[in-house]
Amino acid sequence: MLACALATAGLLIAVGVTPAVAAEGGGGEPGSATEQPGPHSAEQSPHTDPHEKSGLEHQQQRLDGAIDETQADLDQSSAELVAATSALEAARIELDRAQEDLAEARGELSAAKSLDRQMQHKLHQAVRRLREARAALAESRAGVARQEETLGQIAVQNYQSGDPALLGLSMVLHSQDPSGLSSQLNSVRSVMDKESATLDRLEVSRILLEVQEEEVQQARERVAVQREEAAANLERKRALASAAQDAEARVADLAALRESAHSAAVSAREADLEHLRGLQQEQLRISELLEQKAEEARLLAAAAAAAAASAQGAVDLGRRRSNGFLDFPVNTYITSHYGMRFHPVYHRWALHDGTDFGAPCGTPIRAAASGTVLATYFNAGYGNRIILDNGFHRGVGLGTSYNHLSSDSVSVGDKVKRGDIIGYVGTTGYSTGCHLHFMVFESGTAVDPLNWL
Repeated sequence: MLACALATAGLLIAVGVTPAVAAEGGGGEPGSATEQPGPHSAEQSPHTDPHEKSGLEHQQQRLDGAIDETQADLDQSSAELVAATSALEAARIELDRAQEDLAEARGELSAAKSLDRQMQHKLHQAVRRLREARAALAESRAGVARQEETLGQIAVQNYQSGDPALLGLSMVLHSQDPSGLSSQLNSVRSVMDKESATLDRLEVSRILLEVQEEEVQQARERVAVQREEAAANLERKRALASAAQDAEARVADLAALRESAHSAAVSAREADLEHLRGLQQEQLRISELLEQKAEEARLLAAAAAAAAASAQGAVDLGRRRSNGFLDFPVNTYITSHYGMRFHPVYHRWALHDGTDFGAPCGTPIRAAASGTVLATYFNAGYGNRIILDNGFHRGVGLGTSYNHLSSDSVSVGDKVKRGDIIGYVGTTGYSTGCHLHFMVFESGTAVDPLNWL
């Protein structure tokens, strides 16, 4: 029982192995028919399901609609990207202009600062001169005051002694000594000269005082003007700096906003493109499935037509025993043997993994040995096929496979006896003529059937 279980497991593994490309003989001529087995995991039904095909077509229609919608979204996101790019470029141009204005404003600000320093220097000089003029004015006023005080003293003396001119006249009239008179007159004349000089200096000092007072007033006015100009220039400087900074900040914010919008538009377009690629790939996959279903339907139709055309001449050829453990599945001749050969279609050397028997479509096929039906399904390469588990013999798990059938007469799990009819010759799958492709497995590996016949 353990050996049988191991043999069955090995045969099941073989069902999942992709066999090599084989060229089948059909219609009684070696090499006249070809086959290309596909993966055993392919469609496992004896006929193409019309409901499945309809579902694929419906899915393709929905994909077409989704692709149209996604394409529209892509067009819109592309247009938004173009608009965002234009807006971003405009913002960059505006930013460049604002930066130029900022540079110009900063230049003017620098010039204003330089002018402000010059004005401050002039203002300091004007204030210094004003202070010096005020000091000189104060000193002049003090000098005038001292001269006025001297004149006051002279006036008091004159009041007490009398007018010097009258005093001299009195001396002339009353003097008895001429030499003494001369000395007295000189003294009187000296006093009068001193008084006259004092009065002249006082007058000059008053004139200079008036001039200095006028200069001080002018200096005050110049300082006031320069202070106003400096204040106005400073205010202009601050206004220029503030306006330039505001312009730069505003345009920088605008550029950042446009940059964000551009990035969002690029992301949206990339997302739409990725979605469209996914839909297109799915559409391609479904198209390939539909083409595969169409090819399978064509092959089935061709096989059915060929089977119908040859069924009229199909007869039960009866059983044929062999000298080996297995019997011949059909009582007919071999059209192509197991082994390496140059493929007539693909023009390369490949393994032909079974033995072909030429027979009309519809000819009954018999079990080569007793066993259990492991699988019955359709494969794109092998067409309709049956796989039997024939038990453990000669130290290996033995299995047999019957391919390109037009139909079968057994189900999975059925027990069959040697010589029982299990199906009928056909030309399904990759085949160009009615024949049976017979395969033998030793523990899951395809071998030459003639070793067992």
